Amino acid sequence: MACAGRLLLLLSLLPVCMAWKPKSLFLFNKRTGEACDDHSECQSRCCVPNSLNGQAFCAAKTIFLKCLRWGKPNRDACSDHAECRSHCCVTNSASSQTFCRPRGIFLQCTPWRRPNGARCGHHRECRSQCCIALSEVSRPRCVRRSGLLAQCLPLVSARPREGLPAAPEAGGPRGGPGLHTRGAPPSGRG
Repeated sequence: MACAGRLLLLLSLLPVCMAWKPKSLFLFNKRTGEACDDHSECQSRCCVPNSLNGQAFCAAKTIFLKCLRWGKPNRDACSDHAECRSHCCVTNSASSQTFCRPRGIFLQCTPWRRPNGARCGHHRECRSQCCIALSEVSRPRCVRRSGLLAQCLPLVSARPREGLPAAPEAGGPRGGPGLHTRGAPPSGRG
């Protein structure tokens, strides 16, 4: 009698199981590249939109088992980091147009910067991170860093500025023995 009760219970649950059967038959059967609506449809358990029109396809997971959404490839025009596969949308020239660009070796998203010699308005615009006016009347330009610690230093002029005392020349009153100025004979020789 107990067997008949169990059989009756199983038969009563059959319609409920049949309602779920169509979904369960199609679980994990779609391969990479096939259209999908949900992660459960794909063998990889990864269903992502892979274009701007929103159509979703089964895709392979990364080596870290992440399911990454589609992104624009490098060199495509973009307006936001989220649009790019590399998550890096920056300018690549002096224009304001932005493009997807690969990240650097330390996974940094560095924008395009002006080369040395180009006109600039701020240090951040230059590759060298150094924007200096080379003279009092010239416009600022990108220059390479200089000095022992590669600092952004202005070039030092060889001639003294007005109002500052000139350095004593060699052979002057403090020159010492054996030192002489150019064109003048050494002391003691005529």
